[in-house]
Amino acid sequence: QVQLVESGGGLVQAGGSLRLSCAASGRTFNNNAMGWFRQAPGKEREFGAGIRDSGGGIYYEDSVKGRFTISRDNAKNMVYLQMNSLKPEDTAVYYCAQARSRWIPINTHEYDYWGQGTQVTVSS
Repeated sequence: QVQLVESGGGLVQAGGSLRLSCAASGRTFNNNAMGWFRQAPGKEREFGAGIRDSGGGIYYEDSVKGRFTISRDNAKNMVYLQMNSLKPEDTAVYYCAQARSRWIPINTHEYDYWGQGTQVTVSS
């Protein structure tokens, strides 16, 4: 079993920044890709960013590319999402998830473990 706990969400004005953290515990962390997803009210959960097991490969969804940065620290079992130039449309609950594979999938069903989510609200 793996437990994932997100933190760092909050209320920020448009153009501002937030840094989300995800702490992992349980089984080995560095053999799996990690992803950040988000879910806005009334919408499906969508992929935002992912990082390979080693951290050597990264992939972003187009709407966050150039504004968000995903990173991981395998020694600390942590994954981060630095979010800059935030927009009101970034408002959502953000989830950290562990993939079944070493490479980065974008579909939710390819992730086995999920955190409880952290709310990010961007005001205009």
